[in-house]
Amino acid sequence: MRPHALSLSLGLALAALHSVPAFAQDANPTAAEETVVSATAQNEPALATPSVEALALADTAATPADTAATPPVDTARAATAGPALDYAVAQVESSQVQSVPPDPNAPAAEAAEPPQANAAVEPSPADDQRTEAERDFDALYGTPSQEYDPVADPTLPAPASVPGAFDPWERYNRKMHRFNMAVDRGVARPLARAYSKVVPRPVRLGVSNFFNNLGQPVSIVNALLQGKPKQAAQALGRFALNTTLGIGGLFDPASDAKLPNRSEDFGQTLGVWGWKRSRYVELPFFGPRTVRDSFGALGDAPLSPLRHVERDRIRIPLQGLQLVDVRAQLLPLDSLRDGAEDEYALVRDSWSQRRDYQIFGDRLDKNGDSALPEYLQDDSNPSVPADAMPVMPTDGGR
Repeated sequence: MRPHALSLSLGLALAALHSVPAFAQDANPTAAEETVVSATAQNEPALATPSVEALALADTAATPADTAATPPVDTARAATAGPALDYAVAQVESSQVQSVPPDPNAPAAEAAEPPQANAAVEPSPADDQRTEAERDFDALYGTPSQEYDPVADPTLPAPASVPGAFDPWERYNRKMHRFNMAVDRGVARPLARAYSKVVPRPVRLGVSNFFNNLGQPVSIVNALLQGKPKQAAQALGRFALNTTLGIGGLFDPASDAKLPNRSEDFGQTLGVWGWKRSRYVELPFFGPRTVRDSFGALGDAPLSPLRHVERDRIRIPLQGLQLVDVRAQLLPLDSLRDGAEDEYALVRDSWSQRRDYQIFGDRLDKNGDSALPEYLQDDSNPSVPADAMPVMPTDGGR
């Protein structure tokens, strides 16, 4: 036999040996091929290259002796074995494509389905790190990006405008305020606390009624000066009823008779007459005032019954008791003043707003647009009255 014929016979035999395992693997793929196929389906979109490698591994495992004993073949033998190898590879690839399901995580699937825009805005429940209480709160009140803006709400009424105090003498007033507070903390407050602790409440209430009744003549005259005859008649009725049935004013039967207690003074009268805006000033020992109210206190002094008591040993103790009683009524406000960031501004603004209501409150009530709530519209808010002013030598006191 010629050498060329021998080489051709060996090539045909080798091609036959290659085709037999390929058909067998087509029916029953080995475990190694299944591993390679699964790895290829997950990682590589093309299946031709791994199939050739799997077939080469199978050939090596099936015919190690033939591979070792077979000499290198020339180009003609390779051309002869090519069609058989291509047929076996095509069979293995078709079986792999039919057995492997489509992978949704493949790059082709990702390219076919673009990502949704809402996925980044609305996290899934697994990615939500909020607690159940936080989610319930956001469901009720909205997220921070959806916070309610009261400025943009057209249904809200216009904001209330409160006139500020006219305080061009603030530097002086602050110094005088510190002096008054030193006197208050050193003398007035300890006396008021001792008075409240020692004197029973019914007795203290009787003392307050007594000094309130002494201020009714001032209210009667100023109500007439302001053009309020009805209020003047009510104040006269209170003074007569409490002085007689109330035993000098110690009791208050006038309130049981539904007679309102509205205090009026000459400072309010000047405000009604047109002196609406006045400079804020703090007087030593008398506290917050305005220039208008300082002149008003001088006008009320001659009308105060207590100032007409000629004996100093009677009048001065009564004036001192009146001051202690007024300070005792102001004890509940100490906690507000002590916790204020700016005590002077708090006292000035609250006193000014209260005073504006006392002067112009009647007009606000008639128009139905009162600037103060109902619980602040009581005229029993105490302040240092004109009765407590010392008697000057021109008054004729001794």
